Amino acid sequence: MKAKREAIPTDKNSSFRILLTPNLNDLFYWHFHPEFEIVYVEADHGFRHIGDHISKYAGSDLALIGPNIPHLNFDYGVKTTADTVVVQMKEDFLGKEFFSLPEMISIKALFEKARQGLAFYGETKRVAGEKLKKLSSLAHFDQLLLLLQIFYLLAESSETELLKAQPIASVSMLKEQQRLHQVYQFIETNYQKNIDVNEVAEICHLTIAAFCRYFKKSTHYTFTDFVNQYRINQSKKFLLQDKTVTEACYESGFGNISYFNKTFKKLIGENPSNFKKKHLRSQYM
Repeated sequence: MKAKREAIPTDKNSSFRILLTPNLNDLFYWHFHPEFEIVYVEADHGFRHIGDHISKYAGSDLALIGPNIPHLNFDYGVKTTADTVVVQMKEDFLGKEFFSLPEMISIKALFEKARQGLAFYGETKRVAGEKLKKLSSLAHFDQLLLLLQIFYLLAESSETELLKAQPIASVSMLKEQQRLHQVYQFIETNYQKNIDVNEVAEICHLTIAAFCRYFKKSTHYTFTDFVNQYRINQSKKFLLQDKTVTEACYESGFGNISYFNKTFKKLIGENPSNFKKKHLRSQYM
């Protein structure tokens, strides 16, 4: 599956676009666009996948993504509520010379760093997140003022991580992204079956050894670990549908209850029975 180039219109009477909780949990939306994008999401946990950077977040996540960096929707696979605020803006959304003003020097530097993707944590993430959640309730002029305040907060923060993601800038890079997401699509379609790494390697036109090296370099996960993570995410969905642990095990592609329990606890921090009891109980409280 290749990265989709997204066409982004601005909001009416505004120089940028605000999206609230797009509810794409079940959609694998691997995409890129020439706009900068700031994303804040609140969810129990999820994946941050920006370029070739993949990591997990818990509770919330905040990222600033530069132009043409392929990324996955932050709520993908999240089965509980995921509250999301996304702001998308063109590079010159305030005019070509605006970021050259002396007052904007730190924000200009922020946007330059964002060309490789930035994530934020700690108090910066909390405060910026609260401000972003207020944006949609304001008049357009006040939205712009608050957005500049948010950018200044991020620019002055030391609670930041450079993701070193690369934009799609060449045919060869696009080909690599397409190859990787052929693998993702195969996992999505076949996770309930016994997945043969030989078949996946053939899709990529690589030997098994070369594929394993390629996948680990591209995702920072072994292929087995990545498939296990995907299956565990699916099993959580089944558990929250009030299926038994045994049903969740086999329907998510695991062939062994003991291995399923061990893997679930390793990745989630508790066994499937406790997870089910806790979360189903909270739904009815």
